[in-house]
Amino acid sequence: MDQSPALPDLGSSFVLPNGVRLKNRLIKAAMSEQLGDRRHDPGSGMENLYRQWAQGGIGLSISGNIMVDRNAIGELRNVVLDAHSDLNAFRRWALAGSSHGTHLWAQLNHPGKQIIKLLCDEPVAPSAISLGSGLEKHFNCPRALTEDGIEKIIAQFATSARLAKVVGFTGVQIHAAHGYLINQFLSPLHNQRSDQWGGSLANRMRFLVRVYKAIRSVVGDAFPVGIKLNSADFMRGGFTEEESLQVVVALGNLGLDQLEISGGTYESPVMVGNQAASTREREAYFLNYAARVREVSTLPLVVTGGFRSGAAMTAALRDAATDFIGLARPLALEPDMPVKLLSEATYRVDLRPLSTGFAALDRIATLDVSWYEHQLQRMARHQLPKPGLSEWLSLGKTLLDFAACARKKRSTQCSTYKR
Repeated sequence: MDQSPALPDLGSSFVLPNGVRLKNRLIKAAMSEQLGDRRHDPGSGMENLYRQWAQGGIGLSISGNIMVDRNAIGELRNVVLDAHSDLNAFRRWALAGSSHGTHLWAQLNHPGKQIIKLLCDEPVAPSAISLGSGLEKHFNCPRALTEDGIEKIIAQFATSARLAKVVGFTGVQIHAAHGYLINQFLSPLHNQRSDQWGGSLANRMRFLVRVYKAIRSVVGDAFPVGIKLNSADFMRGGFTEEESLQVVVALGNLGLDQLEISGGTYESPVMVGNQAASTREREAYFLNYAARVREVSTLPLVVTGGFRSGAAMTAALRDAATDFIGLARPLALEPDMPVKLLSEATYRVDLRPLSTGFAALDRIATLDVSWYEHQLQRMARHQLPKPGLSEWLSLGKTLLDFAACARKKRSTQCSTYKR
């Protein structure tokens, strides 16, 4: 009799290194919801939205950006979790999102210098270096963090993680990708410090390691802590794939519970645009990098981006290319996609390309992000997603948000306290 273990499928449960069991292999990856209120607490729409995903059969939901510093928000309606937050609002969100046996993790983030001018006059970063690729028109040059400022932000990450556990989230994910502050520390292009926080890779990863250790110290070993890490920045002089692999090894040795693979930054958004032929065939981004991770680490892997069919997802699991399938945009249109995937072997979803017909407008409005935000906001209002939503209508909503940012800047200036 064949005693070999059964091949995993999408409905197979998975036990993380700390013993926590996830009911299936499907993960809702983080998406920007823009559902915070004026105090940056989660509104009732957040409960409505995450309850739908829990009902739809997802095994793990990872929140959109939860900022650790209310003086550094990346977007107008970001949620902030700190000592000034309405913890009951977070409890209601966590309760709704963790129903039906679903895990709900809080993605913790600090944007660093990736804050548009309309929201902040003087952002912070490892070094006083502006964003490039034309973004310097829309983002102010940052101030280099002091040692005290760095220590303060590390403590803020720990505070947010501790409160996430208190209010009922079942884990946290550290956002170290996409050009935000932790990614800025990792990048030799953006981190040109000459102290213990810059220079060698060991120094550049020190901030991330310290954030992880600070979080682990307040949540304990039984509470899952994951990370979203760039495979590379895809920029000349930036964070490379070889460096990323070294960071993976270091974090695995420290007791990390899960790794989600991503890539790119605001300056080089590789997840938007034309796909390579190999990516189109296997559907997923970053599978080649995932194979390299398998060679150096046993960390549970999440590959997010590009998956559209149950067949490709199952093949990735059975080839041991990944342990989990990360889904984002498809869930903005079909919140019950997990149920369909688990019941229909041939199920797939296809997303139409989005454009106003004017590439510059599409980029300014980040149409490939904002259009999906507007779908989430429909779901938050108990409305069905609208696949045919006009790109021009979405653009109009985004411009109204820009106007709201301008009004906020006129009424309250971004804090520039010394950090």
